Amino acid sequence: MKTQAILRIDPASTLPVYRQIVDGIRTLLVDRQLNPGDALPTVRELALELGVHFNTVAEAYRLLSSEGWLDLRRRRGAVVTARETPEPTPEMREQFNSRLRLLVSQMRSEGLSIEVILSELDGLRAELTK
Repeated sequence: MKTQAILRIDPASTLPVYRQIVDGIRTLLVDRQLNPGDALPTVRELALELGVHFNTVAEAYRLLSSEGWLDLRRRRGAVVTARETPEPTPEMREQFNSRLRLLVSQMRSEGLSIEVILSELDGLRAELTK
């Protein structure tokens, strides 16, 4: 898998690079662009592709492994595992609602209109339901 074209790292972001990697790979997993049995690049390969330290990629892979997404084995690398979708808790739903409201507030404060935000949400809904 060539991840360089898929994963983008923003060095100017306040989000740590390992979190950007985790979020990018998780998105690929949830969108089923990566499937159980797929091998990810080695830690060193991905670090070279992204121009980051290999410990940064290793941390991202460890976090995804702890979430049940990856099977990490020495000399074999990272392999996507079959993962059952957990049941959402009321706390998780509340956290989602809070984060979504915060994001919408931030975007409105940066000038995006309610119409643009709703259009983007409608587009996302269409993507998620296809």
